[in-house]
Amino acid sequence: MQTRLPACLAAALLAISSLSAQQLAAPEQAMVSYIKTNEQASNDLLKQLVEINSGTRNLEGVRAVGKIITAQLEELGFQTKWIPMDEVKRAGVLVAEHPGPEPGKCGKRMLLIGHMDTVFEKDSPFQTYTVNGSGSGNVATGPGTNDMKGGLVIMLYALKAMQAAGVLKQTDITIVLSGDEEAHGEPASISRRDMIAAARHSDVALEFEGTPRIDGVFYGSVSRRSSITWRIKATGETGHSSGIFSDSKGYGAIYEVARILDAFRTQLPEKYLTYNAGLVLGGTTVTVDPEGISGSATGKDNIISPTAYASGDIRTISNEQTDRVEAKMKAIVAQHLPKTSASIEFGEGYPAMAPTEDSRALLRMLNGANKSLGFPEMPELDPMKRGAGDIAFVAEYLPGLAGIGATGEGAHAPGETVDLSAQPLHTERAALLMYRLSKIDAGADLKTLYLAAPAF
Repeated sequence: MQTRLPACLAAALLAISSLSAQQLAAPEQAMVSYIKTNEQASNDLLKQLVEINSGTRNLEGVRAVGKIITAQLEELGFQTKWIPMDEVKRAGVLVAEHPGPEPGKCGKRMLLIGHMDTVFEKDSPFQTYTVNGSGSGNVATGPGTNDMKGGLVIMLYALKAMQAAGVLKQTDITIVLSGDEEAHGEPASISRRDMIAAARHSDVALEFEGTPRIDGVFYGSVSRRSSITWRIKATGETGHSSGIFSDSKGYGAIYEVARILDAFRTQLPEKYLTYNAGLVLGGTTVTVDPEGISGSATGKDNIISPTAYASGDIRTISNEQTDRVEAKMKAIVAQHLPKTSASIEFGEGYPAMAPTEDSRALLRMLNGANKSLGFPEMPELDPMKRGAGDIAFVAEYLPGLAGIGATGEGAHAPGETVDLSAQPLHTERAALLMYRLSKIDAGADLKTLYLAAPAF
């Protein structure tokens, strides 16, 4: 028996089929033309943003970047507001809203996500923007070129192209740019409050962090693993080393931490999970700085260690996996060696963005844009090949793509680069994707569209 699709779904499928054809619609041709014509202007904006140091803790630098982006968005008709984050000792959040002329009739409500900060603080020796080569070898070097000021420029010029083509006015878009993605302020209930609020009244999320490229192939991301820190503190009886392992002295704190770490190594492995020990200290005394990134220890070879410390992180594919692994780690820590004790605490960190069929539908739509533009298909990226990010904070509320921004090398390290020749390609596909999302019925289910229209 033949089944009939609901009218709104059938209309959405027809729209998708039409928009995914190889030939570009007139507005899409106009967007592509605008992006090609304004390639140098977009590169000039990138240079301007990169030459402003906006390390996470350089609050004034982050705000300066925010002012430039605010002006760009207001020219496009967005209503903007800067939300200070003094409570968490961060610069703030930029929120920009473009509600569209007819609420509920502007297609999918889009949430665009990004960040204005970089890992390079004011005292970093890496502060200069330079360009090398031309054409397909055109590469820019500078702090944040790839992560993620190149992505901010892609987002802005995709929106500019939509405005030039006369289609931006028919979109419902909210933009949330954090000022502290590289080291988010805690608690996240404050620092990510506005991003989560925006997600609650949006339908899809597009994150303009980096577009991965492996062996010359661009990849699409529908998931990001978590990044959760852990800290272990252990204690034991102290005394002369001749008493180690005895009934009265036990094993000492260092052996207790060694037991725990080795149990993690042998008992925790599972798919998509990694766990790292980044700092270990033990001895007669242990001191660790408040941020947990440096410390010191004293001790003597002939004294049983009464204290020890270890810290690291875990990365998981889902919040369910996080809960399960944390429970295993707690159980391991609780199995103390004689005359020792230990405890483990977990930091707030970044949650996981698990892959979903709705997010895969978005990637399928992005590949529809690629097909129309004559670009190769973008396979789904293995989540083991990228780190955590802001989009995970909203993943429980809506589907998303976790990285449609710039492509480069060496993110987070001196010498970070962005491939300038790839900037217009990413901008074109982002503009087409947003335009096509604005043409899909607001009530259409992405997963159903994905299953019903496998060719788009």
